Amino acid sequence: MRTVQDFDPFLMLDSFDSDNPEDYIKGFPLHPHRGIETITYLIQGEIEHQDSLGNSGVIRSGESQWMTAGSGILHQEMPQAAPRMLGLQIWLNLPKKSKMTHPAYFDITAKMIPEINEKFGTVRIVSGEYAEKKGVNPPHIPATMLDITLNADRELLLPVNPDETVFVFLIEGDAIVGGLPQDEKTAVLFDAGDAIRIRATETAPSRFMFFSGKPLHEPVAWGGPIVMNTREELESAFDELNDGTFIRHNAKE
Repeated sequence: MRTVQDFDPFLMLDSFDSDNPEDYIKGFPLHPHRGIETITYLIQGEIEHQDSLGNSGVIRSGESQWMTAGSGILHQEMPQAAPRMLGLQIWLNLPKKSKMTHPAYFDITAKMIPEINEKFGTVRIVSGEYAEKKGVNPPHIPATMLDITLNADRELLLPVNPDETVFVFLIEGDAIVGGLPQDEKTAVLFDAGDAIRIRATETAPSRFMFFSGKPLHEPVAWGGPIVMNTREELESAFDELNDGTFIRHNAKE
């Protein structure tokens, strides 16, 4: 629970990186979600998806999908064989007032993600703002999500909002984060402050995801793919799964 509080409003980060389709083609068959948003960001690869509302589609390299599970959805994600499958999915908590909102998708195409070339490397703005350029505006929590590449031996000093939870995930390559060496595939949570400092190693570039969001400071009752505010709400959700009343909305609404 301490980790949940520290990373509030972010709940979970699942990264994937494989050049062997046998590692991932079984995918994630139909499963429920309620009370959260799931954001899939795909750097390389292809993922087919469909759900209980009749939605279906494909997430391709350089694209993202922002799914609001809200009151409840049954969803499946099936990665397709590719030379490399690289990306991540992060879960973002919904505030109490939005827990039971209508489920919805927010597909983010490559054209919707501004890319800025800097002296240190590149910045792709999935959501939020960087250097007066804006990515998408998230539907419930105004979280910032950036895909940043630092060229070898380059450094970035990035201003941040001291009132928000800020962390980075090194998705490719090691880096020096806040003066300390960190390995690839490491998440680093920052203390309160107004800027973060990250440097690539002398010999190789570093690519990392930057996340920032204002904490909700609400109670969390978490059970697998469902996140509510109380144990009673959580138990009720699983009871509804068992008796077939979990889906509150349909495709015609």
